[in-house]
Amino acid sequence: MTAVFSHGRLRLYLLKLLDDGPKHGYELIRLLEDRFLGLYAPSAGTIYPRLQRLEAEGLVSHTAAGGRKTYDITDAGRAELRQRAGELTELEADIAASVADLSSLAGEIRSEVRGSVRDLKRELSEATRQTRRTRWETPAPPPGPASAAGPHTALLDEFDKRLAEFTAEVGRLVRARRFSETQLRTAIRLLDGALDGLRRLLR
Repeated sequence: MTAVFSHGRLRLYLLKLLDDGPKHGYELIRLLEDRFLGLYAPSAGTIYPRLQRLEAEGLVSHTAAGGRKTYDITDAGRAELRQRAGELTELEADIAASVADLSSLAGEIRSEVRGSVRDLKRELSEATRQTRRTRWETPAPPPGPASAAGPHTALLDEFDKRLAEFTAEVGRLVRARRFSETQLRTAIRLLDGALDGLRRLLR
């Protein structure tokens, strides 16, 4: 759980969200994820036990339909919100600051990933050029069976194809996907590992 929700503050924010209208657990998770611009999303194991405790304390109630529970704030829950209005204002300010910090960090990580992708594309392009140059400049082999050169040529063609597909797919993923911090750091390590492997192979 993000530090901004330590010391029981998540329960206060759940009451605030339910004060806007009844919601089921999944909606609350998505609302929190949206509030943090997709950079943080609580798990079901974080949300549902707190909803159960709030219900046990009489602060929320639920109705069940179609196998899904919809939670609603009670009058007692609204009274607690009024009593803790100052804490809620402070919490909203802390959430805004946390989102700004997370967005800045995510921006830095995305820049690192884009830089790594550019480096990888550059290395792959150079590897392709070197492969093609070797292919064109290597003297013709001595006469032999007609099929001797065929498999080698076919493999080089397959390499060119796979290289182009890989580069295009990496670019598509970086442009289209919203990465979490953990995913971005893992992606950087994977790209660095792939690049090191190619360098060793092509030396």
